[in-house]
Amino acid sequence: MTRPSAVRLFLVDDHPLVRDGLRARLDPLPGIEIVGEAGSAAEALALIERLQPDLVLADVGMKDMNGIELAAQLQQRQPAVRVVMLSMYDNPEYVQQALQAGARGYVLKDAPAAEIVAAIDAVSAGGTFLSPAVSQRLFRNQAPKPLLTPRESEILSALGRGQSSKQIARDLGLSVRTVEAHRQSIKRRLGIEGQAELIKYAVEHAQQFGGG
Repeated sequence: MTRPSAVRLFLVDDHPLVRDGLRARLDPLPGIEIVGEAGSAAEALALIERLQPDLVLADVGMKDMNGIELAAQLQQRQPAVRVVMLSMYDNPEYVQQALQAGARGYVLKDAPAAEIVAAIDAVSAGGTFLSPAVSQRLFRNQAPKPLLTPRESEILSALGRGQSSKQIARDLGLSVRTVEAHRQSIKRRLGIEGQAELIKYAVEHAQQFGGG
């Protein structure tokens, strides 16, 4: 893929060997210009402000401030600078946190150079990029949300927080009988048999249904 102009890239990793490896893989490529590097997030913030790169390739697991916090800081201070996370971990929680912090891409450290270049191309063009292994894990973990009514979602969430039907009825201004009827309806919709199974499901999925 040809880029209209060279992408000004900044590297952040607390391991000099990793930065050297990235520089060796990326610097010779046409259309990529590595304008600077840093061994910590604090150093990166100061240099990025001065050098104004287009894109930052940042390690997730750094000691002083991790890459996700760095992405969040850059989102506030330098919103035009795009961030691609580089990580050893394909943990869906890290991926979601990184994207919520403002990162536009998430690539695994053991990915081939072509994948890192694809991430740089996609993100510098205004898109997003996830390593295929990352997106598979992320979307496998996001089971489709069963179709519950808003009231059923509220009740399921409350069950997940350990509340009894009596407590839920009081909090929501319903009768206990109405709450029990909703519980039966939830079980039918989810294909769940017993009360214990319903509680277990509620605890595991409370956040999914908007519980506090």
